[in-house]
Amino acid sequence: MEHVTTDSWDEALWTEADVIYREAFPEHGRKSEAIVRRMFERGLCTLHVWRMQNEAAAMALTAFDDRSEVLIVDYIAVRRSRQGRGIGRSCVLQLRDWAVGAKPECRGIVIEVEAEETDENAKRIRFWQSAGFRLTEYVHVYIWVPETYRAMSLGFDAAIPLADDGRELFKAITRYHERAYRKTKDGGKV
Repeated sequence: MEHVTTDSWDEALWTEADVIYREAFPEHGRKSEAIVRRMFERGLCTLHVWRMQNEAAAMALTAFDDRSEVLIVDYIAVRRSRQGRGIGRSCVLQLRDWAVGAKPECRGIVIEVEAEETDENAKRIRFWQSAGFRLTEYVHVYIWVPETYRAMSLGFDAAIPLADDGRELFKAITRYHERAYRKTKDGGKV
């Protein structure tokens, strides 16, 4: 599987990713293209596309938080027609390897998962746990969305562990979201 990344807006690559992005995330649960473009302009994110047989099979949108030295996975999805074949797990492993190579100071990966106890959310949590991520207990409430979230993390080095406290992990996630949605030019790097 070919893994392609970009830190700048690439219309063709976004077009490939956008098909999967729209398929996986409902309109109310995804950032608009205008916000994603602005994130690229500010140097906030990296787009990842995984291709199989010259077709985008998966996508991710990530951001590196300099302060906590973690990679935040904002979105990751596998094309629906290719799910159930281990592609998601492969993407997570490649994402980890990419982070270690592209960001040597990176200490691990952080994601947020919906906290509501549903079968679908439990399935997502089990997927991340099977990839080595740990679920934190803290339930985060955003003021701008009705859903509640929990942080999950994957540390790269046991000698320099990531925080077990979800509140600490959400500081990085919240910094990223605030900069992504900020309309002024001071949105700079996370």
